[in-house]
Amino acid sequence: MAQILFIALLFVTFGIAFRKYAQLRRNILLGKDVEIKGDTGERTKNMLLIAFGQKKMFKRIIPAIMHLFIYVAFLFTQIELIEVFVDGLSGNHRIFRPMLGGVYTALISFIEILSVGAFIATLVFLIRRNLLKIPRFHKDEMTGWPKLDGNLILYAEILLLIGIFSMNGADEVLYNQAHSHAVGAEGVQGSFGFAVSQWMGPALFGGMSVGALEIIERMGWWLHITVVFAFLNYLPYSKHLHILLAFPNVFYSKLTSRGEMENMPSIMNEVKSMMGLIPESEVAAEGNMDDLPKFGASDVFDLTWKNMLDAYTCTECGRCTSVCPANITGKKLSPRKIMMDVRDRAEEIGKNLDTNNLELIVADKKEGATKLTKEIYDDGKSLFDYITNEEIHACTTCNACVEACPVMIDPLDIILKLRRHEILDLAAGPSDWTPMFTSIENSGSVWQIPDARDKWATDLVE
Repeated sequence: MAQILFIALLFVTFGIAFRKYAQLRRNILLGKDVEIKGDTGERTKNMLLIAFGQKKMFKRIIPAIMHLFIYVAFLFTQIELIEVFVDGLSGNHRIFRPMLGGVYTALISFIEILSVGAFIATLVFLIRRNLLKIPRFHKDEMTGWPKLDGNLILYAEILLLIGIFSMNGADEVLYNQAHSHAVGAEGVQGSFGFAVSQWMGPALFGGMSVGALEIIERMGWWLHITVVFAFLNYLPYSKHLHILLAFPNVFYSKLTSRGEMENMPSIMNEVKSMMGLIPESEVAAEGNMDDLPKFGASDVFDLTWKNMLDAYTCTECGRCTSVCPANITGKKLSPRKIMMDVRDRAEEIGKNLDTNNLELIVADKKEGATKLTKEIYDDGKSLFDYITNEEIHACTTCNACVEACPVMIDPLDIILKLRRHEILDLAAGPSDWTPMFTSIENSGSVWQIPDARDKWATDLVE
């Protein structure tokens, strides 16, 4: 009966998870295609050092160490989780123990030690978030679900640890009494010798009956696997999706200088021609200015899939916002909020696509359309309904947010694309920027001077 229940739960869990992760992939691909170039070896090195090795986390040593306990415990617990899956499918208990012998005991002992560290780290993080009230966890964008989400995963971690130690501790006492149902332990009296549960088990459960111990051991096992299944389906709704996406996000992060901005070749050549750097014939060869594509980004469709991957990888840790000079000086900009807003907009579009509401099709393409797709989607909204002009104007393009992010997210790229759309497509922008643009167009200089910028050189030659 337990096997049937486990298999049924497994199928339901993975069925629901597959559907949600497919939607997640669809939402990331709402962004337009972009070719990612660069040395694969260097990208792999970055992924191993930054995503796997947590290199950038150690700029803040205390949270880094606490996070390391949870991270390493998470990695090694996956080994134990393999056994739990095999046990659930086969109807056995600790099926790998006879095969591995002392290695099994050492491995489970190491996982238990890591789990104690993870428990301490979890308590520290709960205290930091809820009692110490670290400022970056209490910005305006961190109310409601983001705040609850940050706590829920910590509560789930505690439940997971309770499940592990309940199972191991009760099993240890059962083994002491020759009642453990672990493979190879039936009717054998002894000790598993696990580092923590060999003393914690008797201390907590030593006076209980065999029946009570068996119930606690089974409840611990089921609690462990149920929390894992729940976590698998919870991830797509949570900031903890970075557990999966940090690796591809770091791998595909740009290898060029962080300060290098993307240029549109047609615009760049037009400016060069205006400044006399290239002949007009070369500009004409690039194509007609009247046929230029849309400038910048007004919605997620104008961003790249890498921008969207950034948004879904965001851990909401707030390191970017805590070092942003605009935010520090009281301005409205929060790089973390920018990423959260992009993700929220993608989620809104994704839900509308799932409903297949044909009322959201672009007006001139409604005739004959039977399916709502991203190519013909129009709900009359854009990213500017989430992100205000005040926010994108406040950015100093200093790259502090990009440097601070532990998983190589680039909020600045999105901010620059929003600015480009506002200025070039909407002919908007702060009024005090207009004289600068006019001056650059007329004289090639940011300063409003009556003569051309290079006139001094002409005078010098004469």
